[in-house]
Amino acid sequence: MKVKYMYQQMLSHLGIITVAFLILSLLVSQYVESLVYKNKEEELISYGEQILKDLNNNFLTDTFTLNDYQDVLKKRNIYLTMFDSNGQIVYPIDNRNLQIQFTEKEWEQISQGKRVVVNVDFNRFEQAVSLVILPYKKGDYLLGGILLTAPVSGTREMIQEFNSYLIITVCIALGISFIISWFLSKIHVRRIKQLQKATSAVARGDYNVTVRDSDFDEIGELASDFNKMVGKLRKSMDEIESLENRRRQFMADVSHEMRTPLTTISGIIEGLRNNMIPESEKEKGLALVSQETKRLIRLVNENLDYEKIRSNQVKLNKEEIELIDVFEIIKDQLAIQAEERNDEIVVDVENDTMVYADYDRLVQILLNITKNSIQFTENGLITLRGREAADSTVIEIEDTGIGIDPKDVENIWHRFYKADISRKSNPFGEFGLGLSIVKQLVLLHDGKIDVKSEKGKGTKFTIWLPVKPNKPLLKAEE
Repeated sequence: MKVKYMYQQMLSHLGIITVAFLILSLLVSQYVESLVYKNKEEELISYGEQILKDLNNNFLTDTFTLNDYQDVLKKRNIYLTMFDSNGQIVYPIDNRNLQIQFTEKEWEQISQGKRVVVNVDFNRFEQAVSLVILPYKKGDYLLGGILLTAPVSGTREMIQEFNSYLIITVCIALGISFIISWFLSKIHVRRIKQLQKATSAVARGDYNVTVRDSDFDEIGELASDFNKMVGKLRKSMDEIESLENRRRQFMADVSHEMRTPLTTISGIIEGLRNNMIPESEKEKGLALVSQETKRLIRLVNENLDYEKIRSNQVKLNKEEIELIDVFEIIKDQLAIQAEERNDEIVVDVENDTMVYADYDRLVQILLNITKNSIQFTENGLITLRGREAADSTVIEIEDTGIGIDPKDVENIWHRFYKADISRKSNPFGEFGLGLSIVKQLVLLHDGKIDVKSEKGKGTKFTIWLPVKPNKPLLKAEE
C-alpha cells in the first residue's frame, strides 16, 4: 500500500505531539489534584492543631470552645468531631456515645499519637469527604482526638473543571499543531517533488534542469549536490557531443585526405601499367606517388604518436640542451616554408639558456608550433624566444599572423580540431593532431603551455619546462 510522504510526515508529527500532550495532560491533572488535596489537608491540620492548642487541659470538657470553632468551621464547610480514648464520639453532643469506625491501621496510628490523613473517603460518611484525625495524648496516655471532615464535592468539581479546560486547551493545541504540520509537510513535499521531477527529467536525458538549493537543511544541500551533478553531466554530454562532432569531422577529413592521394596513386599506377604515361612524365609521376605515400604515412604516424603519448608509452630521455641550438635547427628546417609565405624567422635567446628536455620531442614540439605559425602568417615575422626563469625555462613562439578567434582558443588543443576548416594543404598537422600532440608532450615533460591571440594581430605560444632537479635556481624575478 502506497502512503504519500506528506501523510507520513503529518502522522509522525501529530503522533509525537498527541502522545506528548496526553502524557503532559495526565501529569498536570495529577499534579493539580494532588495540590488541591494537599491544600485541603494542610487547612484541616491547621484548624485541628489550633483547636487542640486552645482546648489544652480542658480536652473533653470545654464544649464552649468547640461550639465557637464549630460555627467558624461550618462556614468553611468543615465538620468537627471529638472522640475519646475508646473511639466514641463526645462532641457534638447529638452524636455522643456513637462509635467512629476506624480501621485497624488508623487506630494503630492514633494510639501512637500519629495523625491520620485520608484524601477521599467514600464509606464512613453520607458523602465522600477528606478527613484528618489528630490524636490528643497526655504523657503516654491517649485521651482521644478530634476528627475534621470536609466534603470533596467542591474540590472534585474544581478538579473536573480544570480537567475540562485542560482538554479544551489540548484540543486547540492539537488543531494548531495539525495546521503547522500540514504547512511544513507541504513545504517539504514540494521541495522533494521538485527534486523528483528534476531527476525524472535527467533520466529522460534533459541535463539543463536545475532546482532551487540552499544550505538551510539537508534537502537544500541535496538540491545543491544535485545541481552540481547535473552540471557535470551536462558538461560531460557537451564534451561527448563535441568529441562526436570532431570525430565525424575527422572521419570526413581523413576520408577526403586519403581519397585524394589514393586516387592519385591509383591513377599513376594504372597509367604506368598501361603505358599511358609518356616516358618523359614517368619520373614526375613516381615522385608524385612518393609524395602522396609519405602524406598517408604521416597521417598514420600522427595518430599512432598521439595514442602512444596518451597511453604513456613514450619514454623521455631528458638532458640539458642549449636552447639556441634547437632554435637554429628549427629555423633551418623551416626556412624554405617560411620563404614560400614570405615570412622571416627571428631567434631571440638569452646567453647560455639551457632547457631540460628530451631532444627529439622538444624539436617535435617546436616544429609543430612554428609550422602552425608559418601556415597562418604571410609577409610577417615569427619570433623564437627563450629565457630562464626562477624554476623553469620559458619558451615563446610569437607570430604576426591572422590570429585565432577567441572562441577557438580553448579548442585548438582538442584532437581533430581545426580552427580553419577549409585548410587542406598544411604540410604538417593537416588532420588537427599537431597541437594536441604538442600539449601532450609538454605535459609529459611536467611543463605547461599557454596561448594568447588576438584576431588579426597574431598569436603567442608560451611553454614552461621545469629545470633539471637539484640545479641551482635563478633568483625570482621581481
